[in-house]
Amino acid sequence: MNDAAKKVVDHKTLNDTGAHINKVFNQQREYALELRESSVDDRKALLKKFLAVFEKYEPEIFEASYKDFNKPEAEALLGEIFPVKHEIKHTIRHLSAWAKPKKVSATMATFGTSSKVMYEPKGVCLIISPWNYPVNLTFGPLVSAIAAGNTAMIKPSEFTPHLAAVITKIVKECFDERHVAVFEGEVDVALALLEKPFDHIFFTGSPNVGKSIMAAAAKNLTSVTLELGGKSPVIVDETAKIKEAAGKVIWGKCSNNGQTCIAPDYLLVQESVSGELIQALTQSIKDAYGDDIKGNEDYARIVNQSHTQRIKALMDDGIAKGGHVSVGGEVDIEERFITPTIITGSSNDHQFLESRLMQEEIFGPVLPVITYTDIGDAIHLVNKLPKPLALYMYSEDKSKVENVLKRTTAGGSCVNTNLVQFLHSNLPFGGVNNSGIGNAHGEYGFKAFSHERAVLEDKHSVNHMLYPPYTKKVKTLTRMITKYFS
Repeated sequence: MNDAAKKVVDHKTLNDTGAHINKVFNQQREYALELRESSVDDRKALLKKFLAVFEKYEPEIFEASYKDFNKPEAEALLGEIFPVKHEIKHTIRHLSAWAKPKKVSATMATFGTSSKVMYEPKGVCLIISPWNYPVNLTFGPLVSAIAAGNTAMIKPSEFTPHLAAVITKIVKECFDERHVAVFEGEVDVALALLEKPFDHIFFTGSPNVGKSIMAAAAKNLTSVTLELGGKSPVIVDETAKIKEAAGKVIWGKCSNNGQTCIAPDYLLVQESVSGELIQALTQSIKDAYGDDIKGNEDYARIVNQSHTQRIKALMDDGIAKGGHVSVGGEVDIEERFITPTIITGSSNDHQFLESRLMQEEIFGPVLPVITYTDIGDAIHLVNKLPKPLALYMYSEDKSKVENVLKRTTAGGSCVNTNLVQFLHSNLPFGGVNNSGIGNAHGEYGFKAFSHERAVLEDKHSVNHMLYPPYTKKVKTLTRMITKYFS
């Protein structure tokens, strides 16, 4: 096919996709009005059906995860399947309590009224999911959207085509298109979707793309939940259990080959224990993956060659600006392979701290380790960078932990572990500023896709006594209310 013919075909495909998006959007806008009358039991029944269909496709999720990432089954199970099943079951158990209108006490100024907060569905929602955990980060938000009574249109990432295909199969088998629909494709599909006046957009991805999503949403005054990323720091002080900390950090860093938005991105270690920590990190890598890491089936791969090249460029820049490769450093672009790598530097080396390695999110199995002398120096380094999605600290000194938590900001934090906060359905999961807007998971996810509607009913209030004409008596009464009830 020559270039001219290809352009005609591409243009026709784009037009067909746009027409399909318009058709489904209009259908969902109508159906969203019907869903407002759906009961909690209706939504629970649909979630149970969703769970049954999802479980049916687990073998295909394992297979697709390996095709897209060389991801070991254990990581697909823990990172993709467990969170979705847990979210569905947790939501079914608690949805009745979440959805129940909440009574609100009257204030002195509203004496004689009764009030409540009702949770109503926002309407037609768009879920744009990333490539690093395609199943988890598509279906997690979808569970919340369904629980809140919405319709949803989904755009999975084109970087993981095998997992996107499984997502499409699951949705088509479980849902009518007027309720939930999937649109696969390149960036042009996402742009076509973003032109529609959705009632809510849930996006997971990078801060840069998040800004574009927010700009598109602003045109229609659409509310957003943005789960972004950033450079999540780890602080290890001199009181930490070094061996234990090293094992947890390597697990957090190397799971999914470091392609996790809450993975440790860089590590700050008190200089008196830095040598011990480097040795422990090195041993933890060997314990996890052996001597032949490239041949180890438990070690996943980078999603594509382009991202592998990007990570290598970060490494090269960090090394050129004073970083030292203490462990690893092997890169094979064609095989999408980067060995677990530790690059060391100092908090006093300003050139290294300004390198791309220390300024950009790595999203791969490369861990810069920086020594510090005083905990205040570590806090200063954390606060110089945009607010991260996660901050982790390993310490046995509670006062130092509290000091760090008070003087820094992050979407979420763990003490003496990492990543685990994502699996806790009773905690909000989300970022702050550069690392995100809004929260997800459990009740927080339900609320993200719900409008909290204030409802006040007048029972026997005295508001009518304040109506015009503003006589002397009314003026006296308004002054009394302002003085004593404000």
